[in-house]
Amino acid sequence: MLAETICSAVSAAGLGIAAITAYRKRFLTATRIAAYSLVPVGLVMTGVVQWVSDIAFKPSVWIGFGLLGAAWLLFMITRTVERRRGSTRKERKAATAAGQGGAVAPSASSPSLTTGATGPRTGEPTGKKPQQAPAPGDDFSDIEAILKKHGI
Repeated sequence: MLAETICSAVSAAGLGIAAITAYRKRFLTATRIAAYSLVPVGLVMTGVVQWVSDIAFKPSVWIGFGLLGAAWLLFMITRTVERRRGSTRKERKAATAAGQGGAVAPSASSPSLTTGATGPRTGEPTGKKPQQAPAPGDDFSDIEAILKKHGI
């Protein structure tokens, strides 16, 4: 009952402000204010205000929110542990399929951990060539050509 009264008063005040704004020839702003001021009455008439007040004052609802938060926290903890361990689901599936069993420590076969230009186990080149730093005079040659073209 109190929430409905407050929403009605807020809407009436908003419509009053919209009327004053329209009197000042700012019709676009007045229309926007009127639209915002009709929202509280619309929420009361659809029953959303009653629904929200029922949710806010029931302890069982807050216990449910707490359980959802705890579940989310457990998911985040397991993701953090999995990332720190360095294993992924694919690596664990591959290890299980290979017959190794449980958890897998990060191995040299993962592409992010290889450091050389050779393959992880065979010593063959991986096809990537190490990037060479440009020679000291090469990195400004194109700039010099542009400057000479413009006579500078």
